[in-house]
Amino acid sequence: MSETNPAAADVAADASPHRYTATVAADIEARWQDFWDAEGTYAAPNPTGDLAGDAELAAKPKKFIMDMFPYPSGAGLHVGHPLGYIATDVSARFQRMTGHNVLHTLGFDAFGLPAEQHAVATGEHPRVTTEAAITNMKSQLRRLGLGHDKRRSFATIDPDYYKWTQWIFLQIFNSWYDDETGRARPIAELVAQFESGERALPGGGSWSALSAAERADVLGEYRLAYASDAPVNWCPGLGTVLANEEVTADGRSERGNFPVFKAKLRQWNMRITAYADRLLDDLNELDWPEAIKLQQRNWIGRSEGARVDFPVDGEHITVFTTRPDTLFGATYMVLAPEHPLVDKFTPDAWPEGTHEVWTGGHATPAEAVAAYRAQAASKSDVERQAEAKDKTGVFTGSYATNPVNGERVPVFIADYVLMGYGTGAIMAVPAGDQRDFEFARAFELPVVCIVEPTDGRGTDTSTWEDAFASYDAKIINSTGEGVSLDGLGVVEAKARITEWLERTGIGQGTVNFRLRDWLFSRQRYWGEPFPIVYDEDGVAHPLPESMLPLELPEVEDYSPRTFDPDDADTRPETPLSRNEDWVNVTLDLGDGPKRYRRETNTMPNWAGSCWYELRYLDPHNTEKLVDPEIERYWMGPREGQPHGGVDLYVGGAEHAVLHLLYARFWSKVLFDLGHVSSAEPFHKLFNQGMIQAFVYRDSRGFAVPAAEVEERDGAYFYQGEKVSRLLGKMGKSLKNAVTPESICEEYGADTLRLYEMAMGPLDVSRPWDTRAVVGQFRLLQRLWRNVVDEATGEVTVVDTEPGEDTLRALHKAIDGVRQDLEGMRFNTAIAKVTELNNHLTKVGGPVSRPVAEALVLLVAPLAPHIAEELWRRLGHTDSVVHRDFPVADPAYVVDEAVTCVVQIKGKVKARLEVSPAISEEELEKVALGDEKVVAALAGAPIRKVIVRAPKLVNIVT
Repeated sequence: MSETNPAAADVAADASPHRYTATVAADIEARWQDFWDAEGTYAAPNPTGDLAGDAELAAKPKKFIMDMFPYPSGAGLHVGHPLGYIATDVSARFQRMTGHNVLHTLGFDAFGLPAEQHAVATGEHPRVTTEAAITNMKSQLRRLGLGHDKRRSFATIDPDYYKWTQWIFLQIFNSWYDDETGRARPIAELVAQFESGERALPGGGSWSALSAAERADVLGEYRLAYASDAPVNWCPGLGTVLANEEVTADGRSERGNFPVFKAKLRQWNMRITAYADRLLDDLNELDWPEAIKLQQRNWIGRSEGARVDFPVDGEHITVFTTRPDTLFGATYMVLAPEHPLVDKFTPDAWPEGTHEVWTGGHATPAEAVAAYRAQAASKSDVERQAEAKDKTGVFTGSYATNPVNGERVPVFIADYVLMGYGTGAIMAVPAGDQRDFEFARAFELPVVCIVEPTDGRGTDTSTWEDAFASYDAKIINSTGEGVSLDGLGVVEAKARITEWLERTGIGQGTVNFRLRDWLFSRQRYWGEPFPIVYDEDGVAHPLPESMLPLELPEVEDYSPRTFDPDDADTRPETPLSRNEDWVNVTLDLGDGPKRYRRETNTMPNWAGSCWYELRYLDPHNTEKLVDPEIERYWMGPREGQPHGGVDLYVGGAEHAVLHLLYARFWSKVLFDLGHVSSAEPFHKLFNQGMIQAFVYRDSRGFAVPAAEVEERDGAYFYQGEKVSRLLGKMGKSLKNAVTPESICEEYGADTLRLYEMAMGPLDVSRPWDTRAVVGQFRLLQRLWRNVVDEATGEVTVVDTEPGEDTLRALHKAIDGVRQDLEGMRFNTAIAKVTELNNHLTKVGGPVSRPVAEALVLLVAPLAPHIAEELWRRLGHTDSVVHRDFPVADPAYVVDEAVTCVVQIKGKVKARLEVSPAISEEELEKVALGDEKVVAALAGAPIRKVIVRAPKLVNIVT
């Protein structure tokens, strides 16, 4: 019988009828999963109701452990997906066993494009396919023995859930950010300030004199959720606007590979930029990987500099620069092609003497600008910012005036300047910026040296091959009327020029952010409807809470209207807009029945995942977002967590910026408005690695089924043809996916759990190897044999005290496993369990009951099914889930004796067995009195004795 083949073990069941086999594992696992469900074993008590009157339970510390929201795919899970889920389950089980009240559950992020694309292709409602996928995923996860509180589970597509998503949107819509107090406040307070005159209207005037539409426009400049004409990624071939992450680097849609264009559309936005400083500052208090914090800091992109106005024909162009000290080197300006001033600065004819290279070969500036805009609209932001690409652009036909020296500088448009950063305009200093330098060379523009080179190139820029940038060099060629920077260092020069700009009214020192407001509209069906209606004047009105949830209507066609993929001038038509009875409604919003038009965009799939941690706390509350006492208990601030939040959040690093940043923003708004006590959603973040698999490709580059590939003499063959092998992702499309079910059927869920946790450190990617799974199966078989007689099924443990060696092995394992589980070092915890189990096997004979019970409890967080079964067989009637985790006896953890090396002149002369607690004085005395040391010294005088207790004594003669 082969122990590496569970099937063979089943065949040989006659010889060992009670052996731990795949069949036995399946029976054990199904029984205990049913038991846990029936008993509500993982139900986490809340502080109201559940904990009322239970002093012992109320005194327990809490732990809120979460996985990142999974999307239920119709393809189901492969073995790479559960890695994080198993890890959080192990952590949650360990925390329960160490005396914590643990909240651990899982819901489903179920709106989104994949289900909608399937509906478009088949005509089947996306809810049907999504709910079927959720049912399948729940079944797969249940088989893994995950200890979720199922009472708290939900899906974002449940109307009872997205009612509150809509409610939060309305809180954000009805709020503004008060810079004076540094927090969000109700918009009604801003209206009261305008009405009383406490706050002046922008542009002057009286609030009472404004029409309803004019008031709405004013408030739209303050609201945290607002509609505006925004530059978006428009994909005619899909008929929808796409988020940046849905556009490939070459400017095409990730789905369908259609061209994507820049267009201006009326869209909803979230004013996340108002929170830029707080989003940055509060990162310092979060227990997150530094790499993730850095990505968020870079994405927010805080930079200090100055805004400067460049006059142009009675108007001005405002630029933001981090180097105002280089103003004297600005020899041209560049506007983003989408900049609203471009049309104003485009005259009918080229100015006299315009360089031919500036015109792009066009007869007029208008023709040149129109052609270039069309060209730029077909490129993604990534393409436009590519460092290696040729610099392109066109002269607008206008000149600006450099305010520090009065020089006329031509104004260009170029795609390397983005409307989404700064002011959408730059002052170009080609001597100090490589992109500007390359552009200046391409368009024969002057390059003025304003920072003295320190690399020996000299100040004659005609000989330069690239730009020279430095924060250490001296400023030169920078003297104008009223200000001189010559001879100053960069820091001093920046301060002087900024003071001069502010004094003369030309500019102002300011802080800029890379972060842009969050585009919050999608032209799709399968998403949360906006709780907004428009009156006949186009003014947006929020629906009252009594009208929530606003549910998705039925539509005949789920497809957005598509267009010629190359026609950038088209505009979206959403599926919701076709349901006239739903779009055009009569409502009484408090001032009598009126006709309104509903918003026909839907929210992005990020919306539901911005706040789901709160719904886990109080999932059946129909009156409030969350009960304040419950929220404070699970997520409120406490020692070491000044902003509160989830105690442990596990998920992939790919969500470093978007999801995590959006969720942080929503938390801060809700905190400011007094709805929650936690200003941050997730206190501790852990990024698990990825389970990878080998991808095999034929000569055409197509993936072939990995399970059917044969290895011969170091090469790989599929149906006789040689194929290539490369380590990569696991997935159905790559034909290398391994399902959890297949491993569970062959080895059992506990084996799968152990293997995934034992593969390596949790935060490191690792390759899947089905052949190696059997190693963890053998561990469980040996564990079983140490408790159960394989021939009779009887428990073999004995009620005797274990030997000294076994006690030491046990308590060292307890100590090490406890520390490893606390630190999420699951692979080393399993190694220590294996070492103890092997020790018991090696010692032989019946295992002492205290040792067997402790071993079962050590295994319980990692392999809960077999632990429950063995615990019950050992005579206990309670569950291991809430048993105390073993505690090591320090007396047995410390080695009884350690070896101390004694050196004389660097050579080892003796080895002493000493107590690990021996003092340096005592160790020196013992070493100098040792017979071998005395003989080696032979009476030589001792100059120095260096003692490093308990392991080293070095004697210098």
